[in-house]
Order: sequence, then structure tokens, then C-alpha cells
Amino acid sequence: MTFRQLLRSTVLLSFGSASVLALLVVLRGYANDDTGPVAVSAIWWVVASAIGIVVGRHDAANPQIASVLADARAAEQLPEHRPVRTLLNRLWPLFVASLASGAATFVLPQVTGVAAGFLLIWGLAWRRQEHAVQAIEERDGVEFHVERTGLIEPLKLVRLPGLRRNRPEHKRQASSA
Repeated sequence: MTFRQLLRSTVLLSFGSASVLALLVVLRGYANDDTGPVAVSAIWWVVASAIGIVVGRHDAANPQIASVLADARAAEQLPEHRPVRTLLNRLWPLFVASLASGAATFVLPQVTGVAAGFLLIWGLAWRRQEHAVQAIEERDGVEFHVERTGLIEPLKLVRLPGLRRNRPEHKRQASSA
């Protein structure tokens, strides 16, 4: 699995989990005829969205991504291609947090609402990182792939030769007056 695919999947799964958790909060409020937790959660979701937009507004790779890219080892062979296994291996904390927050809906819907807000922040903060990695790959003529690691080991990447993109430079034409 390429690193860009992992980043895209992380963002989409974060938004999907946030949507499901928000739906659970709304359904719980509707079932109990209690709009208090729903209203407070909705305000938190708006605030969380604003925080995520501000944090993720930069087009450059964030320091964590830059560090992982810099530490990537060079390779000549593709690592094993198992996207589902890679997603489960790298995103298990997201899945566990989503399931635990979803289960909390029946006892404390506010916990589920707060978790949905944090997933919104996460997804919005990371939404441009895929494009930053793509720009680095095109500039350097490489492609980054996720290497198989243990569940609690840090993410490791391998750098494979790719296609370099050469852009023609535009020269300014001096106007004669």
C-alpha cells in the first residue's frame, strides 16, 4: 500500500467514524427525547471543524510526515501488498476508539459527541497531507510504500524509484516600451 493511500484512507475513515458517531448521538437524543446532549455536541462539532480547518490549512507536509519520509529506507522491491492488513495494522487505534465511543452512546452520549468532534479535527487536520506527499514524490522521482511492522511499532516507509516529473520553467519576457 502506498503511503498516500494510507493517508487518504485515514482521512476518509476518520470522517466516516465521526459521521457514524454523530448519527448515534442524534439517534440517542431522538429516542430519549433529550436534545441537550445533541445541542452541546453540535456546537462542539462546529468548533472542532474550525480547529481542524485551521490546523490543516498548510499545504506542506507536517513535521511528523516529513520525519517519516526522511527516515524511509531505499528499496528496489515492492513490499507485500496487503491493503486491508496494513489498514488494520496502522489504524487499529481509530477503530478501537470508534467502537468504544459508539458503545458509550448508550450510557453517556456526550462521550460519543466529543469523540466525533476529535475525529473531525483529525480528518480535517490531515486532509492535505496526501497532496504534500505526492508533491515530494513527483519532485524526487520516488514513491513511498508502507512497510509491514508490528501493531505498536512506529510507521516505517520504503522509498522506491518512481517517475520524476519535470516541469518546464517559464521565462519572463521583457516588454519593450
